[in-house]
Amino acid sequence: MLRRPFLLLLAVLVPGLVAGCTAGPSQRPAVVENDEPAASSPVSTTQAVPLPPLTDPQAPSIDWADCDAQVRARLEPPAVPASLRFSCGEVQSVLDAPDLPGRVQTRIAVLKAGDGPIPLVVLNDIDGESGTLYAAHLAALVPPALLQRFSLVGVDRRGTGESDPVGCVPSDVRGALLSQDPAGGELDTVLDAARRAGQQCAIELGSTQQALDSWRTAGDLDRVREDLGVPKLNVLARGEAADVVTAYADRYPGRVGRVVLDGMPDPSSDPGTVLGELATAQQAALEAFGADCAARGCPLGKDAAGVVTALLNQVRAAPPTLANGVQFGPGVALNAVLAGLADRTRWPELANAIQSARTGNATPLAAFVAPLLNGSPLAPSRLDAALATLCNDSATRLPVNQVSTLTETLRQRSPLFGGLVTQRLLWCLPWPGRTEALPSLGVAGLPPVLVTSTKADPVTPETGTTRAAQQMTSAVRVSWQGAGHGALGSPCVGEVVRAFLVDGRVPANGTLCPA
Repeated sequence: MLRRPFLLLLAVLVPGLVAGCTAGPSQRPAVVENDEPAASSPVSTTQAVPLPPLTDPQAPSIDWADCDAQVRARLEPPAVPASLRFSCGEVQSVLDAPDLPGRVQTRIAVLKAGDGPIPLVVLNDIDGESGTLYAAHLAALVPPALLQRFSLVGVDRRGTGESDPVGCVPSDVRGALLSQDPAGGELDTVLDAARRAGQQCAIELGSTQQALDSWRTAGDLDRVREDLGVPKLNVLARGEAADVVTAYADRYPGRVGRVVLDGMPDPSSDPGTVLGELATAQQAALEAFGADCAARGCPLGKDAAGVVTALLNQVRAAPPTLANGVQFGPGVALNAVLAGLADRTRWPELANAIQSARTGNATPLAAFVAPLLNGSPLAPSRLDAALATLCNDSATRLPVNQVSTLTETLRQRSPLFGGLVTQRLLWCLPWPGRTEALPSLGVAGLPPVLVTSTKADPVTPETGTTRAAQQMTSAVRVSWQGAGHGALGSPCVGEVVRAFLVDGRVPANGTLCPA
């Protein structure tokens, strides 16, 4: 079985029980027709375990200090309102490497946004912006009433952001890992880069190499919970960060509070199914982007797929060289487009960047993939910790010949994205294989867990999120009929989440929020 490596990849290995809450006698999903308060939406009334009550912190021990200016200097677009203020702190944890448990200390950076008395821990995908910065952006998206009851506490997962960031992959190797031409070519370049990355990380990380995984990150979360002074962990996680919450529920089932999972990795063990649906979701997101572009009157027009295909042909013939020496070929270019598709708030910026690249200036488009390519002490690359974490979370490696066959099959099925979604299957081949058991989604006795999905999510497709929710014992799913990674940009979903977290109102399983 395989797991999802990074902006595009696979699955969580989580066998479990298919249960969940029902929506009553009707077999059709409930629909939220507007953005009115969630009191007008259906509510499930057959929960086996109630939502835990909200508890004010008792003797919290985190020393918060104003960091508003520093955070704003690190934030990528879009900007957040000046009315939001940010405080930062840190929690001490242990790396807990398998061969040296408890021997190495690590710093976990945290950020607080909002003034609500109850802490809501926020996690992001390992390859996305760090959890502290994601929380800062999220505070500008959620309903203001949520921040009256909760403060968002963003957590930089171990090895990311300001939590002792990992930097073990050479810059030119990062570019090579992202450079596979989606239209054709051999896999040797990516495989060679994966070997170099694995060798260098083994040297740089030593005995802590396998300490970067979701299971041990769950231990960090419990230290955060303790220092926040609360008996239960209330948490919101986007995308692949659901793996950490799954591990937390496995390790500490009695400490699970109110949980929101915004998109989840696909638990299927069939890579053809998982990656085929991923390519389909990416195509759907690109089409939604094109329709949005046409509605706004941007120069790309409605045929975004045609424009992107032409751009890839253009850079294939004459790839620009970026400031860090990486060639901006079709693989890097398409990864940049995908990074932009994931963040719907940046679609106008993405359209302008694609148009600029068509006229010979690739710099604005390259900025979307720069957080993965570039690394510095002030802005560590997101790729290094993502590579380590996702490879450590994976139990099985797919042989090169099978990757090659699958790549050709998906290229025929999805000419634009099919050849790209498989490149990361090669990344973990040189990495030490996981020997420990993987966490399960089928933890019994949990309170209701709210799972949100997005119809055209190019990172965690809705089909995979649905399968994951079906394997959970207490999940209720709400679907946003929109596009982009994560559903919390929808005011409708935001209100459902607020009602769940603040009022303890559990929506009907299968509720739909319109685009």
